[in-house]
Amino acid sequence: MEVADLDAVAQLEARSYEFPWTLGIFRDCLRVGYVCCTLESEQAVLYGYCIMAIAAGEAHILNLCVAPDLRRLGLGQRLLDHLLGLARQSKCRKIFLEVRPSNQPAIGLYQANDFRRIGIRREYYLAREGKEDAIVLSRALA
Repeated sequence: MEVADLDAVAQLEARSYEFPWTLGIFRDCLRVGYVCCTLESEQAVLYGYCIMAIAAGEAHILNLCVAPDLRRLGLGQRLLDHLLGLARQSKCRKIFLEVRPSNQPAIGLYQANDFRRIGIRREYYLAREGKEDAIVLSRALA
């Protein structure tokens, strides 16, 4: 992901989520050096993106998104595989993420990739009716 990609990334985010990240959040992720990747066609059509922080031997997936009309085609798995590979290359021992309990397709993807529930973050996500908890998932990489 590069600065030139940010408008398309923010637009995809807005199409994908009721409470999307702002353009500024994506810009900050690039600025602080998070792993920021896009998945594009040869014609530069954005299929998806992912963002991960790495520190102290751990990785934290902050965002993984596939275009709504392209879901269930294995693209989320490709993005996740890429992040797992980068985390291993960085010698991370564990990887973490949060997911909405209402996002059953994402939970299924993560469980199929050996992520296990380790906790709950209460009132983590904005929701139509106040806030929604987050399920915290983790897996070992060693």
